[in-house]
Amino acid sequence: MKILVINAGSSSLKYQLIDMDTESVLAKGLCERIGIDGSNLVHKANGKQTKYVAAMPDHTVAIKMVIDALTDPEVGVVSSLDEIGAIGHRVVGSGEYFSAPTLITKDNLATLKMTFEFAPIHNPANYMGVTACMEAMPGKPNVVVFDTAFHSTMPDEAKLYAIDYQDYLDYKVRRYGAHGTSHKYVSAEAIKYLGKKESKIVTCHLGGGSSVSAVLNGKCVDTSMGFTPLAGVPMGTRSGDIDPSAAKFLAEKKGMTFEETINYLNKKCGVAGVSGVSSDFRDLQAAAEEGNYRAELALNIFAYNVRKYIGAYTVAMGGLDCIVFTAGIGENSSYTRAQICEGLECLGVEFDKEANEVRKDGVNEISKPGSKVKVLVIPTNEELMIARETLALV
Repeated sequence: MKILVINAGSSSLKYQLIDMDTESVLAKGLCERIGIDGSNLVHKANGKQTKYVAAMPDHTVAIKMVIDALTDPEVGVVSSLDEIGAIGHRVVGSGEYFSAPTLITKDNLATLKMTFEFAPIHNPANYMGVTACMEAMPGKPNVVVFDTAFHSTMPDEAKLYAIDYQDYLDYKVRRYGAHGTSHKYVSAEAIKYLGKKESKIVTCHLGGGSSVSAVLNGKCVDTSMGFTPLAGVPMGTRSGDIDPSAAKFLAEKKGMTFEETINYLNKKCGVAGVSGVSSDFRDLQAAAEEGNYRAELALNIFAYNVRKYIGAYTVAMGGLDCIVFTAGIGENSSYTRAQICEGLECLGVEFDKEANEVRKDGVNEISKPGSKVKVLVIPTNEELMIARETLALV
């Protein structure tokens, strides 16, 4: 079966067409500036890149352009829509309305809309992608895969905040986490690599947004992000964990409203705020190597917090078999991986500095052969995970 994977943003739409018989990507592309002058679609297939420039006033028109590209006699990869078996969609937040990938019907479409308050920036755009596909390809199964779903297996003591319990029941305020599709994919790949289902794995999805998860026997039992992706380790521009009273104190000193304070913590803090240099770890490393104290401090704060979560989750699971690094920083920054792993010897990690500098496809083991705890670099593939989840339902 061929599955079309859609990741819709407010003014963009990414897609991949995947042949699930071989799990190979037949085509992929990006629609940009939807609803804005200068809309275009960049389509890649058969080793060629084609750019279409046309007005895309909404996501329905964008999806129709994607269909045209996929079926184009010259650059397309299918002769008709009959070859596409289903569409899988990335959706960020589920609230407590959904706890697993779900086949969307007319009956539960309204429920999907009720998740907007749990991810107000992302979910409305994700929803538009679903409705656009339903309109452009009537009768095709549409499956939504939530970033939060993998974390739905957390026990109550891990997912609940120590607030009035009735407030949790009334408003569903609790830890939901994020990056679940990535954590699920790389932990499954790690389990295959380890060759045992009973395993204690900490997955570190480190990128512009970063989160750490504890995965016990393939199930998530804790994760660092909270009610929103603002919580957890410091990130590119997000503060990560902070005392709410400190946020209030800053708001009063800086004359900020509540909304302005949340925006400040999301967009003006993290390693960018500490360093004053950049949110890009390559820039921070270069600045640190030139003697910039604040850049070095930002990197140290980040590594320390990731390392602290790894230690906490080792205790939560009663041991540790494997640490996985993934996403933009986790996959590409040997400097950051080394920073994090230094000091984990007490957990049984024997880090291999030479292996850490080697780049290769697939799983890369960067711990020494005799290490009690394996350390792996595994490229994430959220699109393939969404396609797998879609195939399992349809």
